[in-house]
Amino acid sequence: MLENNAFRALDRRECLRLLAEVPVGRVVYTRQALPAVLPINFSLDADACVLLFTSAGSDLMRAIDGVVVAFEADEFDAETRSGWSVVVTGRATAVTDPAEHRRLSRTGRQSWMPVRDGVFVRIESTLVTGRELTGARTVQ
Repeated sequence: MLENNAFRALDRRECLRLLAEVPVGRVVYTRQALPAVLPINFSLDADACVLLFTSAGSDLMRAIDGVVVAFEADEFDAETRSGWSVVVTGRATAVTDPAEHRRLSRTGRQSWMPVRDGVFVRIESTLVTGRELTGARTVQ
């Protein structure tokens, strides 16, 4: 049996600090009326929005532009049974302003995958939640 007191809720500031430390997360969205999860590299913008870079004509772009999605990132150590998980929930929108696209091209993270007609997607950080696991112990 696992002790429950090993979890600690993280505040927004802690969550954003942790998100900034990892390069890959998962975008959670709906595809053909079913839940879908896609691992993707990302960055955080100065306003705490999650930034993705993908092809303008991709299935992902068609599915998430203008809708509310979740974005999750985490880091865990199985040996110490410790780590954290952060979820950002908010509306995803394509960046259409040319000046903003140029700025993000200089400062935002580029896709690890080949991208045709790249577009940045901004996920608003409307709701940010997180939990830290601090070395759960098994009790007999």
